[in-house]
Amino acid sequence: MSTLSKDELKRKRVGVLLGGLSSEREVSLRSGAAVAKALRGLGYDVVEIDVGRDLPARLVAEKVEVAFIALHGRYGEDGCVQGLLECMFIPYTGSGVMASSLGMDKVFAKQVFIAHGIPTPAWRAFSSRDAALAAVDSLPFSLPVVVKPSREGSSVGVHLCKTREAYLAAVEDVSQRAGSILVEQYIKGREVQGGVLDDQALGVIEVVAAREFYDYEAKYKSGGTTQYLFPAPLPPEQYARVNEVCLGAHRALGCSGGSRSDVILTPSGDVFLLETNTLPGMTESSLLPKIAAGTGIDFPSLCERLLQGASVKA
Repeated sequence: MSTLSKDELKRKRVGVLLGGLSSEREVSLRSGAAVAKALRGLGYDVVEIDVGRDLPARLVAEKVEVAFIALHGRYGEDGCVQGLLECMFIPYTGSGVMASSLGMDKVFAKQVFIAHGIPTPAWRAFSSRDAALAAVDSLPFSLPVVVKPSREGSSVGVHLCKTREAYLAAVEDVSQRAGSILVEQYIKGREVQGGVLDDQALGVIEVVAAREFYDYEAKYKSGGTTQYLFPAPLPPEQYARVNEVCLGAHRALGCSGGSRSDVILTPSGDVFLLETNTLPGMTESSLLPKIAAGTGIDFPSLCERLLQGASVKA
């Protein structure tokens, strides 16, 4: 793995990859626009590339020498674009192919977390709609449960199910989405998020959503009703434990650059990791930038830090 110095990067053509083909396209467009504006303000030569099936040709035509990946979801956060950039020997930001692929698939990520002793809610995975429907009365944990697609991000397709009927409806919806159907024990508690940058824990933010949980609506359409508390008002030992779990997840998956992990903290102080995002959002409401700002790293500096970590990982 080789990285470039700041002076070298200033002489390179930086392609900010945004948009893409996933259900998170609109969020990615906002992330990419914000990153491009910040890097241009710092004097970098930036071109924005809306990622489609012609990405290889666009990279060549625009003479991109370094890629800042501001994509979210399938085909961008799951190792696909990372593998393409590896083949083209273009240094890129964020995690490599394997970490991206593992982090995007919630079932495989859970297996990694369990192997590393990282606490995560009990779960079952189903490869088909019929199997998930048939299991409604034989799950190893009781309602309520969370039903979600294993390969979507930004809480797309996530359902909190308190009744048998809600479970059946959720399975019908999730079966139309990417990956297997993941059914997870619902853990009630405080929703906190831990950020990691360059293999160091940045800190913990608490999310107080006006909705029942921090779903897609709360993240992107809450109209300012969601509260963000940084640093999270936790006892020191709990704050340290959340940092420890988030950094452990980052390392277990083999992440590079920045990551953000979703955690539930129970009233008794137990910590449960829900998932780790290997390409966290970079919008004005995104949590990694909020955590970084709370530690004194403003948004342009965060973007520059991530860009400085660009490399070919193979």
